[in-house]
This record gives sequence, C-alpha cells and structure tokens, in this order.
Amino acid sequence: MEVTIRGDSEKVTAVLEKTHENVASVLEYNNEASLSAAVILAYYTARRYYEIVHELPTGKGFADLAFLPHGNTNSPALVVELKYDRDAETAIKQIKEKRYDGRLKEYFGNLIMVGINYDKETKKHTCLIEQA
Repeated sequence: MEVTIRGDSEKVTAVLEKTHENVASVLEYNNEASLSAAVILAYYTARRYYEIVHELPTGKGFADLAFLPHGNTNSPALVVELKYDRDAETAIKQIKEKRYDGRLKEYFGNLIMVGINYDKETKKHTCLIEQA
C-alpha cells in the first residue's frame, strides 16, 4: 500500500507479477478473477486500514476493486481497474470516462486511481498510478 500511495508503479508491478505467479494455477492464470485475487493478496495487510469492495457500483459502471479507508483516517481511497491485453492507460481512462470518482467524491483530493494491465501472451503486468 505504501508504494502505491507514493506512486511507485514499477514496484507495484514487480510485487503484483510475483504475487500473481504464486497465487494462480496454470489453468486459471489468464482470467480476471485470478488477477483480482493476486491484487487482494498483494494488499493483504491493507485490510487493517481499508474495506476492500469488489465491483463497486460507480458512475457509469463498476470499479473492479475499491479500497475505502476505515473511520477517522487520513489514508487515501484507491480505485483499481483491471485490464487484459490492453494497457494500464486504458484502465485509468476508463476510471475517468465512466466517472468512478463520482461514487467516491467524498475522497476527492485524497483518491488514487490505479490501472493494472496483464498481457496474456507475455505474462507481463503494467501499472499506472494517478492522483484524482
């Protein structure tokens, strides 16, 4: 979580690739549920400070994952969009176009958008992190 908040997309990518490799079976590696599970495992300790919501209804769609801070905290909220065989920029663009921040407007100024893409052929992940 700390490297995400700092905006270190390279470190997030490295951790996510390793976690995805360790958590997913060969038969299930190339699906969104497997990638989602890898993200949740990578942020496992975040549960102490965040409520993790799958498919949060927002704006004109559903955010794949949202990390909403518990109670009286100054921690930022995170909205995570997952993509396959596209790019992390497309994931961030979707967050903006479908107005995912609308549901999370109480966190505006303290909201981080995370776009994660996975290439099925090369098994490479990419990550883009932006402040909303």
